[in-house]
Amino acid sequence: MTNSEAPSSTPTQNSKSCSSGPAPASTASEAGPDYTERELTLILEKMMEEAAATQTEQIWGMHALKHQQPPAGDWTTWLILGGRGCGKTRAGAEWIRGLVNKSANDDCNPAGAVALVAETYADAREVMIEGPSGIIACAAALSRPVYEASRRRLVWPNGAVAHCFSAEDPDGIRGYQFTAAWSDELVKWRYAEETWSNLQLALRLGARPRQIATTTPRPIGLIKRLLEAPTTSVTRATSYDNRANLSEAFFTEIAAMYEGTALGRQELLGELIDDTPGALWNWAMIEAARISHYPPLSRIVVAVDPPATAGEGADACGIIVAGVDASGEACERTAYVLADRTAKRLSPRQWAERAVAAFHEFEADRIVVELNQGGDMVKAVIAQVDAGAPVKGVYATRGKTLRAEPVAALYERTRVRHVGAFPDLEEEMTRYCGAGPSPDRLDALVWALTDLMIRPRAPRPGVTRVD
Repeated sequence: MTNSEAPSSTPTQNSKSCSSGPAPASTASEAGPDYTERELTLILEKMMEEAAATQTEQIWGMHALKHQQPPAGDWTTWLILGGRGCGKTRAGAEWIRGLVNKSANDDCNPAGAVALVAETYADAREVMIEGPSGIIACAAALSRPVYEASRRRLVWPNGAVAHCFSAEDPDGIRGYQFTAAWSDELVKWRYAEETWSNLQLALRLGARPRQIATTTPRPIGLIKRLLEAPTTSVTRATSYDNRANLSEAFFTEIAAMYEGTALGRQELLGELIDDTPGALWNWAMIEAARISHYPPLSRIVVAVDPPATAGEGADACGIIVAGVDASGEACERTAYVLADRTAKRLSPRQWAERAVAAFHEFEADRIVVELNQGGDMVKAVIAQVDAGAPVKGVYATRGKTLRAEPVAALYERTRVRHVGAFPDLEEEMTRYCGAGPSPDRLDALVWALTDLMIRPRAPRPGVTRVD
């Protein structure tokens, strides 16, 4: 509505000609409301905002790829399984934007209450909200929401609100209720089952609460159940589907390295790869080991697999925290994997600081570190950070697979538990077959569980010849 379209406070000429007698005196109810300048400004802003939102919707409708368009039908969950860079994040952001723009006049979504769930709070803000394909980047200027960092929420001009949540804090969702939700990268969630369950219980507003889940596929239990659910609509996409919007160098230099491999099928083609032939671990073993809480522990260690070099091209430094319970006989005890603090491109001083920080955080008993790369110098680096931290040096005298076999046997006997999910570690465990890049996380895990659970073999009896 413009100023010229505002209702007049005087009778129109047409209204006078409708009567043959003298015109009656005008009244406030017949003349319509008087608008203040402020009210007219708000009306104009609302009209411009709606026009901008409509234009943005039309532009996206023309450019959206097929896998980025919401499916038809009566679904509750729209699950997008796609390779890296296929446009999953953009699809999620645009779906939320379109939903919120309708919320002010949509009886099914009167409050515009939305949940945004990511691996961490930082991921929710930096990827889903403020990322290059996030909600703010997709919004028109007049309908662009504002992120309130102190309250971890996104507020639109029309009153709709989206709250951010972390899969590291499943109970943070309790007490809220929503009309819609967007969950990103489910396979990386630390407590996937608990977070997803709490989110479903919170989707209870409006006549038809719905949600979108965008993720790279991994065969975790939650993804498998969603694929089987009759209320799930599944969309699949590959990195190549969005090639026009990605750097060609990504395909010629990076993607080419993984084409034809199991990892490439998962990360580029978006395929759900169950198990790798020849791997010591499979996903059934990992899922069976998963728990959310652990009992009192009698011993905790921080295991470190240091890289041979430092700098941009260096391997990651594997850092795993694990402990063993205090109950039962030694042969019946259970080990618990507590944290994965592995990081890339660290200097010796930096990975030592990271290991010592984990040592103090979990009140560990000692740091177990492989000495094959660096010898006693490795222990000296840790001593420079904390001279009081007890360090046990270990040497690898057998191949990685031979060292890992006794640890894999512990998983088969359900004597190892994972407290939450460790996506990168579990990926290495289920993919490593004895060849390929160094499995830094897996090496550190093997050292930790060996120290906690496996007794050293007694030396073989023999005969010494004396001349």
